[in-house]
Amino acid sequence: MREQILEILQELRPDVDFENETALITDGILESFDIVALVGELSDAFGVELHVADLVPDNFNSVDGMISLIEKLRDDE
Repeated sequence: MREQILEILQELRPDVDFENETALITDGILESFDIVALVGELSDAFGVELHVADLVPDNFNSVDGMISLIEKLRDDE
């Protein structure tokens, strides 16, 4: 799952080395994304109902946070 998320992030922002980024929101990286596209890509890739409202620091501040959120959404379905 980590590799898939990193591929999506890299596809949407090829100018950022996500392997070296740890805090996506607090470093301001997510602010430069097309958030709707990111939510759509992640939702499609993992078959979950992800919403823009889910993009809060606790859930989305790192790739690990994204993994946890996606796993939680899968469990809730």
